[in-house]
Amino acid sequence: MINFKAKSETEADIFIYGDIGESFWNEDTVTAKKFAMDLKAIGNVSMLNIFINSGGGNVFDAQAIYSMLKRHNANKTVYIDGLAASAASVIAMAGDKIMMPKNAMMMIHCASACVCGNSMEIHKMGDTLTQVDISICEVYEAKTMKKKEEMMSMLEAETWMTAKEAVEMGFADEMEEEKMIAASIDFNFLNFGNVKIDTKTFKNFSPDKIVIYREEPIPLEPVINILKDQGKDFFRIKNKLLGGTT
Repeated sequence: MINFKAKSETEADIFIYGDIGESFWNEDTVTAKKFAMDLKAIGNVSMLNIFINSGGGNVFDAQAIYSMLKRHNANKTVYIDGLAASAASVIAMAGDKIMMPKNAMMMIHCASACVCGNSMEIHKMGDTLTQVDISICEVYEAKTMKKKEEMMSMLEAETWMTAKEAVEMGFADEMEEEKMIAASIDFNFLNFGNVKIDTKTFKNFSPDKIVIYREEPIPLEPVINILKDQGKDFFRIKNKLLGGTT
């Protein structure tokens, strides 16, 4: 979901909540085409507040949105309301300042794709993904000033960062107080592969953290802990289902 809101003639809010890129079964996604039209419609404001809560999606849509924001003359402040993972973290790097509440998370990893065909086609896709990873690295390097080798190692490791860690490593500029928000991740995706979650497990948690919504609010922190411990299949499986590239 993209929601543009003009606060004044000089300032506008942009909410990027949900998956990045087109989806066969979900029309409420953030596409580069729709983003371009909405960004143009708000006019020449001098300040953009960009609020992100997304598990990622298509890397090329994300790269396009990142480029649009970088070209915009406004001063840009990005707020990671809950999660900026995968392709969504690329968009976040367009901010002149990146703010993260204490309970927010950021995740970076290598691009992925579904491919079928002969050995030449599969090898070609592997080479393409390597080039995509390099382009992603350049975006992160520009923000963090880290060396390419270190950044590539973080991508390969699928690195999850708390707000404190993101600030320490240069992916964010400032940590703010905790924020309550409905996360955009489809809770059903957490019940694939090595990640098995029973909603009853979390009923006794106090809702003093960011929450994930299904039929009832679920605190995100214990879910994130499971993802960090055993959940590297989470985005891989999600992207196979969505046909995404990151």
